[in-house]
Formats: sequence, structure tokens, C-alpha cells
Amino acid sequence: MTTMPAPTTSDATESRYLNRDLSWLEFNSRVLAQAGDDSFPLLERVKFLAIFSSNLDEFFMKRVGLLKRFVLSGLETPTPDGHSPSEALALIRERASALQAEQAEFWLTRAVPELAGAGIHVLRYEQLTETERPRIESWYRDNVFPVLTPLAVDPGHKFPFISNLSENLGVLVGSPGTGERAFARIKIPDVLPRFIRIREEPGDLRLLPLDELIRNNLDDLFPGMTIHDVMPFRLTRNASIETKEDENENLYEYVEAELQLRRFASAVRLESPERPSPEVLGVVLDALGLGPEDVYSRRGPLEYQDLFEIASLDRPDLKLSPYRPVVPAVLADEKTDIFSLIRERDLLLHHPYESFHASVERFIAAAARDPDVLAIKQTIYRTSRDSPFVASLIRAAEDGKQVACLVELRARFDEQKNLRFARMLEKHGVHVAYGVVGLKTHCKCSLVVRRESRGLRCYAHVGTGNYNTTTAQLYTDLGLLTCNPRITEDVVALFNLLTGRSAQTEYNELLVAPVAMRAKFEQLIDREIENARAGRPSRIFAKMNALEDIKITEKLYEASQAGVPIDLVVRGFCCLRPGVPGLSPTIRVWSIVGRFLEHSRVFHFANGREDPAEGDWYIGSGDWMYRNLNARVEAACPVYDGAAKARLCRLRSILTRDQKRAWDLQPDGSYILRTPPPDAEEESPEASGSFRALMHLARAANAV
Repeated sequence: MTTMPAPTTSDATESRYLNRDLSWLEFNSRVLAQAGDDSFPLLERVKFLAIFSSNLDEFFMKRVGLLKRFVLSGLETPTPDGHSPSEALALIRERASALQAEQAEFWLTRAVPELAGAGIHVLRYEQLTETERPRIESWYRDNVFPVLTPLAVDPGHKFPFISNLSENLGVLVGSPGTGERAFARIKIPDVLPRFIRIREEPGDLRLLPLDELIRNNLDDLFPGMTIHDVMPFRLTRNASIETKEDENENLYEYVEAELQLRRFASAVRLESPERPSPEVLGVVLDALGLGPEDVYSRRGPLEYQDLFEIASLDRPDLKLSPYRPVVPAVLADEKTDIFSLIRERDLLLHHPYESFHASVERFIAAAARDPDVLAIKQTIYRTSRDSPFVASLIRAAEDGKQVACLVELRARFDEQKNLRFARMLEKHGVHVAYGVVGLKTHCKCSLVVRRESRGLRCYAHVGTGNYNTTTAQLYTDLGLLTCNPRITEDVVALFNLLTGRSAQTEYNELLVAPVAMRAKFEQLIDREIENARAGRPSRIFAKMNALEDIKITEKLYEASQAGVPIDLVVRGFCCLRPGVPGLSPTIRVWSIVGRFLEHSRVFHFANGREDPAEGDWYIGSGDWMYRNLNARVEAACPVYDGAAKARLCRLRSILTRDQKRAWDLQPDGSYILRTPPPDAEEESPEASGSFRALMHLARAANAV
């Protein structure tokens, strides 16, 4: 049994809530733990080291950047867990430093030796042989040296701009025989591979990190000069910049301006080797306005995301076998009209276990081709570079159909891509809208209006994940294809809100934020409280990415105190304290981390029914977070079809029984990894975990 230590806090037992940022770091700790899990093949574990760093970079850009902005503005109001921004930053530094030390230990003492044992040698420069060194130095002069641009700092040259997440070398140079020590910066170029292949033979690959090659060949960059000191460093800038969106402002121009501001945003973190050069470090900190508390020094590489390059090596023997999503049995015949299938019954889809291409992509592609389809509407929050949805929407528009697309330009870190998609769609005649002023559009909806013998009929897809073919292979998400008129009427009204002007606050079936979702969830929880107090069956099950909203948390505490059994699967951070006597005695919270990213949002309420299949089920786009309930357009859709509800019941059962990939949240904020019983069956959730169990179930259920 593995235990993750509780976040350090002076009032861990007194506060009703866990700290959001420390809880998020515990989530990333669970990601890092996968790198040490020997049940994963070697290159999968290397990939988790890179994912951990990618997650941490985003955390520093967004959350640490925001907290630092609060401190600089004098806003030291404690959050509900009782910590001020300054206190939170100190605790974050302590925990993040410990996690990065653990990451370095994994890499240096386990991954590097195991890679060498598998014939993949990650070398230091001094490990090159006498024949390899002159050859690689010659290659360096031809292929790397011309790309490098040393930038000096002196009265004639100001300190250079250091871009976000860039890896750099700080160098102190001087004229021979003088006491001169001038600073220069060299950026490790992004246009070159991060690992240079020194030798590549079957079963023997020798790799040299690019920064090692550059650092050991600086004489050519500073001819005739003495190099006194060299220090690699990596910079993180704030992505939580403060701008106000004006109702009369062009949103496209607003986002472009925001991206420009972010590029030059203040620095929030400097990463360095374990023993950085005091002189070089001092120059860099002074120039960037950082203090010692912003420096994170550690062993191992500075840029662990470079390890994605190693993880992608063509070594299938060191990776998980690729999983091929199954085509849902009902969709197996590609010649069958998909709209006729949806008319027969609602179709619940579970990705990546079931094919996204054969279902959601097929739905939009069929609509684009169908001469009886008059209109297509879709939301795009994040999508893939060569999105088939964009191609289908363009085809439909060029064929004369009414096509509208809501492109959320403010999707964090995807803004530039979405700006490009928006312009491309507009160029081909698609009506593009950018959403509601002051709100991000996060709902995942598509609408198809079709002319049929009895008049117009609407078809809809409502999902929990983005219309992104890449992440649909990696994230677990749910979707519903339906032509239920009460649901499709709501989807029509929702698109009227997104593309036009609407003050509608009531919907037939959809739970729409920010106008009604919170109130409806509170009503559903209140109903469970009433049923529990009346002795009727009561139950709440919810699966989401994060739980932070205080009002919902308080409602759950109230329900627990009334005796309602509450199970919460929260992949990421959770501010609710489970299992506290007198506060949350009937609440269990666990997180599942592993092969895929748990991304679906599912909500279940017993509604007085003993059998969960007879209770109320919803799938949706939003977590129980303040931003989702108050500052985003979200949609949750009820699931009515009996077979679909039965599938959600099976999903709940599998997630609950997971003894392989599930981590139980303790009242103090720590997590304990469940371990399978010795007699568990190989394909069961107890032994194999949710992911393998669901893959097995999908293959069995959809065998044709």
C-alpha cells in the first residue's frame, strides 16, 4: 500500500476544506508515481516523467503566477482553507521542490540505468569515446553552431528577452589576462532534436542531450575569450495575466493582444542545476526581478519534457500494446444511415474504448454530405491540428448548408490555434461566433437540422470531451447522440445563446451554466437529503476532474450528515475533506490515474430508487468548480435510455472496484493507493484496474 504524504499545513484538522493548490500538487504526485510503477513498460514510465513536468509547468504559469500577482497587489485575503497567498506560495515551494527531487531520483537511479539495460544509453559528454567525440564535434560545427546566437550583456547590449519555458546557458566570459567577467546568454534552439544520436545500431542507441553538446563546445562561440563559468537555466513566465474584456471590444483582437501580453509577462520561476553558479544566478535573478524563493535547483535535466522524444522511440517492446478503439456494434455497418440509428434509440458512447472516428466524426461527416441536412452547429474549445470537424464544416458550408461554429478563442494555451481555425472557417463561409462576453464557452455540443418526411428533425451530440481526434485516443470521455426533441430543443436554445443574444434561463432537460446548473444540482442534492431523512433510498455518485466549489461542497457535507452515501471520483484536486466524523462521515473520494486521462463528468442521484439503473444520470462538460458553475457556459445532459443507464451503472461499478489504479483521499489530504487482493481475477478491476477492465468490457460488448 502506497501513501502520499499530506500537504503541509498548520490547521489540517481545523479547516473544512483542503487547499486547492496543494491538492493539485498531490494529483501531480500521483502522476509521478506512475513513473515508478513497474507494471508499466519502461518507455511508458519515462513518458510519465515528462507528463509530470508538463503539468507542473502549467501549474506554475497559471496558479503560481496568479498567487504572485495577488501578493504583489497586496491581496493577502485567506482562501477558504485558511491560507493567505504568501503562505500558499511557501507551501507550494516546499512540496514542488520535494516532488522534483523525487522525479530526479526516478530518472537518475532507475530510468537511466534501465534504459541502458535496454540498449538506450543517455550519455554525459565525458562518456563519449575517443572516436565519438571528434565526430560529434564536427557534426556540431556543421549543424548546431550556425544556429546558435550568443547575446552579450554590456553597455551596448541590454539583457536579452528570455522566452517562456526556454532552456538557456548563462555564460561568464572575459578577455585573457584581465579580470573582466561579462555575461552572455545562449538559447538552446527549439528547432533541433533534443537528443543527438551518436550511434544507432540494433539494440544499441547512444544519445547525447543537445545542451550537453553545446555546453562542451562553447569555445567556438567565444573565440579568443576565457570562459569562466557556465550555468544552464530555464525560465517560466506568468500566464495568468490580468486583462478586462469589454463588451464592445472585438474578441479576436482582444485575444491577440492578450497573447502578446503573455509573451512578455513577468517571470515566476527559474530552474537551475543542483549547484548553480552564484555569479551567473545573481545576474539572471536581478535582470528578471526574481528572488531566491523563485529558484528551483535540482539534479537531472532541466527540461524533462525532452523525455517525450525518448518515450516516442520505436521500441514497441518497451511500450504498452497500442489500444485500437472498438467500433460500437450498432455502428459496425458504415453504409447504414447514422440518423436512422439515432432515431431508433439514443446512443451512449465511451471513448477511447469505443471509436471516436466511427461515431462522433462519422455523425458530423455524414451531416456534411447529406443533402437533406440544412444546418450544422458545433462548439470548438480545443481541437486537433488537422481537425476532420473543421474539414466537414467547411465542406457543408461550401455545399450551401447553414453552418455555425462557436470557437472559444480563450481556451488557455490553445488561443493561437483557435484564432487560426476561426479565420479558416470564416474564409470558407462558416458563421463563426466567439461566445458570450465575460464567459468561456466550455460545453461540448453539436446540432444537426435535417429535413425529413414529417418536417424538420434535430439531432444532437452532447459530450464531456473536446472535439479533438488526438485527445479522443488518450482521454476517457462520454457522449450522447440523440434526437429526443426535449433535449434537441434545449440544444437549439443553447446555440441561440452562444451565437446570438438570449436571456433564456430555463431549459427542458439540459443543465446549463451559468444560468441553471448550480441551482439544479443543489435541488438534486436536497432531494437526496429529504429521501435519506424519510428512510427512502438515497445515493450520490459523481465523477469529475476537480471539486472546489464551496457551496456544492457544503451541500455535500449536509447530505452526508443526513446519511446520504456519497461516492466521488475526482481525478485532480479536491477541496472537500471526506470521512470526517460529524462533517462528512459518508463521503468517499478517490482518484484514478493511469494509462488514459480520466476526463468524463458523470453525475448520479438515486431519486428514491434502490437500483442505480432506475435513478437519475447526467453526463456533462463541467466540474463542480466555481468557474464552471458561474463563469463558463456548460451543459450537462440527462441519460434516459435504459441500456445507456445500465452501461453507466457498470462504469460506476468498475470505478468503485478498482484496486490497481485508485488512490483514496484521506481526511488530512493524503492519498493511499489501493492494492489488489491476491485472489482477484486477472481481467477484473480489482486486479487490472479500471482501464484494462473497460477495454475488456468494450471488446466483449461490441463483438460483432
